[in-house]
Amino acid sequence: MITPAFELTQDPDFLTVKIRVPYARASEFDIYFEGEDFKFYAKPYFLRQASHFFACRLTLPGRVVEDGREKASYNTDEGISTFTIQLPKEVPGQYFEGLDMLTSLLAPKKSRSAKPLVEEMGASAELCEENEEEFDWEVEQIPYEESTSALQHPYGFGNLRSGVFQRLQDELSDVIDLKDPDQTPAKERRRRRLAAEAAKFEPDHYLADFFEDEPIKHLLKYKPWWIDAHKKMTALQGESLQEHDSPAFVVFSEEEREQMRKFTNKSYLLDKRSRHHVYLGLIDILLAYSYEICVNEGDKNVESSWNIRKLSATLCWLESFSSIHDVLVSFGRRVLCYPLYRHFGLVTRALSDTVMILQLGKAAVLKCLLDIHKIFMQSDPAYILNDLFITDYCIWIQKVQSKKLAALCESLQKTRLSKSHLGLELEELEAAAVLVQEEEKVLKAAGTVSKQQLLCSESETSDSEESSSTSSSETESSDSDEQESSTSEDGEINSSQGMLQEERTAPLIDCNGLRQATNTLVMEVSDGKSEVSLQSSTPPGKLVEELEMQIHSAMRLSEQPEGLATAGCISQEQEENPAPEPDRFSEDAAGKGNFLEVSPKPNPFLFLSSTNED
Repeated sequence: MITPAFELTQDPDFLTVKIRVPYARASEFDIYFEGEDFKFYAKPYFLRQASHFFACRLTLPGRVVEDGREKASYNTDEGISTFTIQLPKEVPGQYFEGLDMLTSLLAPKKSRSAKPLVEEMGASAELCEENEEEFDWEVEQIPYEESTSALQHPYGFGNLRSGVFQRLQDELSDVIDLKDPDQTPAKERRRRRLAAEAAKFEPDHYLADFFEDEPIKHLLKYKPWWIDAHKKMTALQGESLQEHDSPAFVVFSEEEREQMRKFTNKSYLLDKRSRHHVYLGLIDILLAYSYEICVNEGDKNVESSWNIRKLSATLCWLESFSSIHDVLVSFGRRVLCYPLYRHFGLVTRALSDTVMILQLGKAAVLKCLLDIHKIFMQSDPAYILNDLFITDYCIWIQKVQSKKLAALCESLQKTRLSKSHLGLELEELEAAAVLVQEEEKVLKAAGTVSKQQLLCSESETSDSEESSSTSSSETESSDSDEQESSTSEDGEINSSQGMLQEERTAPLIDCNGLRQATNTLVMEVSDGKSEVSLQSSTPPGKLVEELEMQIHSAMRLSEQPEGLATAGCISQEQEENPAPEPDRFSEDAAGKGNFLEVSPKPNPFLFLSSTNED
């Protein structure tokens, strides 16, 4: 028997079933419906064995009736035969819930054994779950305690599996982090997981994403499909549930429908503790999936499978949680320890996305689980997790009542998670990093100020050097002038010495033609500006030395104003007064000082003859 592709829709009066069969004979098909049962049979063209045929056996979510209003049509397009059957509802206006849950609509396969191993007595498992007491999600549940049953250390969906990894030791390390899960109890799994997370946490990586968060902000702007669906649902929240149920906002693709048709419909007999673990595991898996969609912006890559199973402790450590808060703490710790982007903002974003998915109902949850199932099927080692968890979740969620998910979503929305709950000292780490950053800013500012001061100092130094070079050039120019003056004066001194030598050897004749004494010396020293008249009774050698010292002292005096009278070899005044005073400096007729005039500032190089020397 081959199950063909089918889909169900409804309006207030009719339930419509569309079945697509390749190359079927329109004259060779049968339809049967009564109450909640629907059966369809058709023979294809090219199947050689008569035992093979198309059959669609469905268990409808509501009752239909045969009253003459039923209709059926047939259409062939490119070799595909489409049968459309309209079935009248027994109660007009009744809303049939879960028409998109195709796996749950398929009739469960009967056991080939003579007696089933587990038999449902009386009401079905779904009815038992409906009548049971509600979970108190706010109260922490008692952790699961292992017994010495056949499943000593169980795992998987509802803790129904054991011994799987004993046959898959080679692929174990590529799928989960837990070593030897068949021999590890639940408490030991949790202890090892916490130790591994603490060892894996890297403060430098966390602080880098905390301060340099531009990529994180970009990722948080991404809007997956459930955000738009949630907005539409919120906008129509006040209208009738029958007209605007959450499946109306969640559309399954043909590929997803094919996935659901391939699943085998079955029931799960779970006790209260096992159902509690299943619900908490569902939250953990949806959180990891929401993170993966956010950081990759909806695109799938080779890391998608790794991200989902690494961030979910349910999948990676076969963890059985006891409260919603434990699920959030585990997910938050793993986000900050393992993936590429480790930011607490991604944790809160995944939490809000999971709340939206649960609020959209089980159709949205099923769509996410089908995507996870596809991702794991495309990853070679991760397909084991489909067998252990995801396939069962895809079948189980189709039969879960909406009010159960609503209660779970409400409890998740009330649960608060902060950085202090993660046990990684994030707040202390951030505070210390902020202090270090502030100190670096202060040091950087101080370095900038000192650099500016250094630049100013260098500028002042260059200015002083320029002024010094200018002063030095002026000094060199003055020295050159003085050297030239000294050279000229040395020539004058030599000529004066010659004159003195001649005067020592020749008798001196005064202006009246009389011969003077040999100890009387009359000498003229001229620099073009002043005149000097000296008389001395000292020996000629000493007189010359004193004269030379006075000339060198006069060279360092300030330059006198121009206009001084220039004397000849013998001034007219000396001609009139042949015996002048030896220690007096004469003044010209204009009243100006001579060359050896006393400076207004004391000059240690100025030598003046005293009266004692006379």
